[in-house]
Amino acid sequence: MSDTTHDGAIVTTVPPSADDGLSPSELAAKYGLAVSGARPSLSQYVRQLWGRRHFILAFSQAKLTAQYSQAKLGQLWQVVTPLLNALVYYLIFGLILDASRGMTKEVYIPFLVTGVFVFTFTQSSVMAGVRAISNNLGLVRALHFPRASLPISFALQQLQQLMFSMIVLVAVAVAFGSYPGLSWLLVLPALALQFVFNTGLALIMARMGSKTPDLAQLMPFIMRTWMYGSGVMFSIPIMLADKPAWIADVLMYNPAAVYMDLVRFALIDGYGSENLPSHVWFAALAWSVVVGVVGFVYFWKAEERYGRG
Repeated sequence: MSDTTHDGAIVTTVPPSADDGLSPSELAAKYGLAVSGARPSLSQYVRQLWGRRHFILAFSQAKLTAQYSQAKLGQLWQVVTPLLNALVYYLIFGLILDASRGMTKEVYIPFLVTGVFVFTFTQSSVMAGVRAISNNLGLVRALHFPRASLPISFALQQLQQLMFSMIVLVAVAVAFGSYPGLSWLLVLPALALQFVFNTGLALIMARMGSKTPDLAQLMPFIMRTWMYGSGVMFSIPIMLADKPAWIADVLMYNPAAVYMDLVRFALIDGYGSENLPSHVWFAALAWSVVVGVVGFVYFWKAEERYGRG
């Protein structure tokens, strides 16, 4: 509107608006505006991840295929690598250091191979999780998607790799006198719980690794220490029989040892329940739920900060 003053000047006046006096945040709320890249609610985040489930699966398969694409043996290295590790550990620990004490060769060799394969599943998931964000910054900055898709897809990649290894593991078990039975079905829930645990751990490490790239250099030493303390190459209760009982209890209830022992119990005929800690299935479930939930929430809390700075 325009008004004329007493001296003939024309002054333009604007009628008051309903938005006058509102702060920027109040205006944004009124018109449904949101910060670009803002963290969604936890329930929305879960729905977004479910909507990207096909991407997560395809990304994990692509990574698995590309992992050994330059090698002549290709995907065979998925099985050959842990087998070679098991052979080295058998020569050093089984023959030279007598870590097989208390077990026959028919039990110890499947025991060792199972430990190497199952621990490698967790180890590879953790190492991939550390680099999940830092090694994919181009993808993170270029596209909008729930960032948890990356560590979850890497954990899924390791699960698919383990499935190839299980073929060899079954062959080793049969070759040393452990034949298929109903107990073998227990492998499925054991590995399912371990997958959830691994995914939670990968999510935790992905957030930490996104801000501290040097963590990737430290993790091999941490994982090696964890491996030696989890009974991959030896029976914890036998090797620590002359030590205070609480030491063996702590080592046997650590999650890597729990999942390894459950798979060993399922596959190896001579590996009975006396080798397992009490309430072992409850321990496996507890580790899975606690680490899975805590890892997911911990990663989601920093969703809007990945790829920035």
